[in-house]
Amino acid sequence: MNQQTQQVIEHLKSIRVRMYELLRDLPARRELIEEYFAVDPSTAELEGSFTAVDAGGIPAEWVLAENANPDHRMIYIHGGSWISGSAKGYRALASRISRVTGCAVMTIDYRLAPEHQFPAGLHDCCDAYLWMLENGPNGAKTADKAFICGDSAGGNLALSSALRLQDLSKRMPEAVIALSPATDFTASSDSIKSRAAVDPIIHPAIFEALQTLYLPQGQDIEDKYVSPYYGDYTNFPPLLLQVGDSEVLLDESTRLAWLAEQHGCDVSLQIWDEMPHVFQGFAPFLPQANQAIDCIGDFVKQRLA
Repeated sequence: MNQQTQQVIEHLKSIRVRMYELLRDLPARRELIEEYFAVDPSTAELEGSFTAVDAGGIPAEWVLAENANPDHRMIYIHGGSWISGSAKGYRALASRISRVTGCAVMTIDYRLAPEHQFPAGLHDCCDAYLWMLENGPNGAKTADKAFICGDSAGGNLALSSALRLQDLSKRMPEAVIALSPATDFTASSDSIKSRAAVDPIIHPAIFEALQTLYLPQGQDIEDKYVSPYYGDYTNFPPLLLQVGDSEVLLDESTRLAWLAEQHGCDVSLQIWDEMPHVFQGFAPFLPQANQAIDCIGDFVKQRLA
């Protein structure tokens, strides 16, 4: 394990300790999650510019690297267990994704649970995506190309949004990118237990706690919009899944990749050795994060060709 990886692991362990100390203090937990990537000052450095925008009633930001094409657009859906996270907290990562893909990236502040339980956040993501198709950083204009990307809970929402858009017969994205996505609320993946000892940030007990916060009472946890593992990936766009080998959500990606391939979906699964949850956000400090972001760029450019 290189020095940077060890520093990231220790940083995340510290976050987890403080997070469980704030188990019943949601505002403080929301402030703490903004420190998730703060292992080094470089992780907050912006590679480009950002502009606040009202995406049809949903607070959002356009994040553009210098080489971004305003007609190639990507919506980025942040993580945070459906109860925290913000567009601001993902601004730097979005700028790096903009640089490697050449896309204008729109990050959104979808409604969070428990104040707004499922499906409020999902509807915000879908509505913001549809708005993005017709509105770019320079004003009203139809997108030439569109992508959906998200991490963790945002990876869940990225997948669920695409499944819902498909059901609604809306224009689909050229591809979907999910980073360490949570795909199955039943928490039945083997890695929930097998990786528990090495995951520095996620404790397996979190899944049951999140059910009561995110989901209305009586909600079916095998609903495909809740647990996209139970979706139909026939005619689904090309899918990139990136996940760390040191996270309890490892099999949330491996199982979904296998399922989607059985449905005929074009799936790229990348498993990164020793990497923790959403390690991409530790760029440029963490070498593997830089490499993974470059892979996102390669994947998107193949769909732009």
